[in-house]
Amino acid sequence: MTEKALQQLKTAETEKISHLDYFNIGITVDCVILGYEEKELKVQLIKSDMQEYSGLYSLPGDFIRPDEDLEAASYRVLKEKTGLDDVYLEQVRTFGNIFRHPSGRVITVAYYSLIDIKNHKLQTDLNELHWHPVNEIKKLAFDHKLILDTCLHRLRQQVMEHPVIFNLLPEKFSLRELQELYEAILGVELDRRNFRKKISIKDWLLDIDEMEHNVPHRPGKLYMLKKQFRNKSVKTGAVLQFA
Repeated sequence: MTEKALQQLKTAETEKISHLDYFNIGITVDCVILGYEEKELKVQLIKSDMQEYSGLYSLPGDFIRPDEDLEAASYRVLKEKTGLDDVYLEQVRTFGNIFRHPSGRVITVAYYSLIDIKNHKLQTDLNELHWHPVNEIKKLAFDHKLILDTCLHRLRQQVMEHPVIFNLLPEKFSLRELQELYEAILGVELDRRNFRKKISIKDWLLDIDEMEHNVPHRPGKLYMLKKQFRNKSVKTGAVLQFA
């Protein structure tokens, strides 16, 4: 490269000076933390601490620190807000509406996380961080209702083809429990025989030769997710569809 060409190149400093407004945009992560309990899909929400959204709940989230990368920030938020650091977490989408935050231009990256409520107890002292039934949520602070709905749409797509749903269940479960979970997520009632046929074709489950006990109905066989599918965010395979 000639000396004249080198002189025409801009430096990082001149780039920053000439585009100062572009370097003053906040970036956050928001986590849609989903669980399943009492045949309901639930999400963790916290009371908003902003006056503009007084009385409303919001998703757990935070600004990304200057010395922090995106993925590290998402796991930090999850750990700080819930005390959990060993659960399923997946990036879903970026939200950048100009007026989505009252303090200024803030772009957020949304993640959803799936946890087994019974075996993952909250370890945080944050005020009013609670589980809320997804079907009862009508309005949230910021654009968090849109973020929640988008993550739910992604989850419904994922459970049709990947075994992510099992992160919401205990290690051992019955086919009845599995079907009830699918119904809670998809919002439809599934035919029992058709459901079991489709699950069998997927070949995800291991029959552990155990039965349910202390249940108010006829005990069913217990299963586990096969080892090769555990803790995987994505597995390729045929699409699971229910008529």
